[in-house]
Amino acid sequence: QVQLVESGGGLVQAGGSLRLSCAASGRTFSTYTMYWFREAPGKERAFVAGITWSTSGTYYADSVKGRFTISRDNAKNTVYLQMNSLQPEDAGVYYCNTDRQEFTWGQGTQVTVSS
Repeated sequence: QVQLVESGGGLVQAGGSLRLSCAASGRTFSTYTMYWFREAPGKERAFVAGITWSTSGTYYADSVKGRFTISRDNAKNTVYLQMNSLQPEDAGVYYCNTDRQEFTWGQGTQVTVSS
């Protein structure tokens, strides 16, 4: 069974940057398209960014295009999310999973952006 562990969140001022990591253990995830999701207070979990298994394709929610970059290191079973120019609306708990949400959800990592 795959375990997902997200990390890298924290408190940052508006305009700042954070780099999130999602480490998968228990099974290689190199063949899966991986997504980052965000759960903002009072809102449903929503897609933020995705990357295909070969890294040839990346996808972003309109709200983060040009500011966030998703990447992965299949040798390390890890997906990353570089978040720049953070805004208060980017705040929430960030999770990773496959595009079909096939793995058990991790605990997520909290991102707080102060204005």
